[in-house]
Amino acid sequence: MLTPDQTVELRGRLEAELTRLAANAHHALDFTMDRDRDRIGRDSMDESTEEELYSTQLRLHDRETFVIVKIREALKRLEDGNIDECEECAEPIGFKRLMARPVATLCFECKSAREQVEADEPIE
Repeated sequence: MLTPDQTVELRGRLEAELTRLAANAHHALDFTMDRDRDRIGRDSMDESTEEELYSTQLRLHDRETFVIVKIREALKRLEDGNIDECEECAEPIGFKRLMARPVATLCFECKSAREQVEADEPIE
């Protein structure tokens, strides 16, 4: 069970990250809107470089959108009072782990076990 101070600290961390990602999403939208400007006089290398940059920005935006969902889920678990409970074994997730990765849903032991299973799976 988190202390009230830990809850406040964790909420602040989650909300700060949500604010940062929302600002990034705004910048990504601006980037997309400005994409078609200044195309006159550009060579194929310029176009290729811009396409790669655009593709990278879109992948980053998709990943950040996924993280925003995870943060909102973590805030909901925080409100419900179960953010520090492992979803597999119901043991506590340590405060230090939550501060390092606020969207964590597994305790260290369960996460380690899951990673070991994934590492042992054959690559297709």
